[in-house]
Amino acid sequence: MNISYWIAAGPPALFYCYAGTLKAIRSRDQLRPMMAWVDRIPLPAVRVLGTVEILGATGLVLPPLTGVAPSLAPAAAIGFVLLQTGAIAIHLTGEDRRIALNAGLIATAAVTVWLATEL
Repeated sequence: MNISYWIAAGPPALFYCYAGTLKAIRSRDQLRPMMAWVDRIPLPAVRVLGTVEILGATGLVLPPLTGVAPSLAPAAAIGFVLLQTGAIAIHLTGEDRRIALNAGLIATAAVTVWLATEL
């Protein structure tokens, strides 16, 4: 079950680390081509969201890797399910209807929750 966890949790951890770093350091103008919703959210909230994504990615990787507080891994994955549920709501309330990536990330996070409970 350990290998399957890393297969399921590794790519989302990399994705969230990358996306979170972009949200934490880039300006609104730099984010706009990739994320049409940034104009509807205050920039400090975007920065906080990026920081949460980085911390969540860390929560997917470090606890199972070190064996310290392994219950944080399923908590991080549950957080990503909730985060993407909110992201879908933001997309659907705006003009951006592209939610396929968000739905895929929810499915991956749900599988990661299940696999993390088996660690």
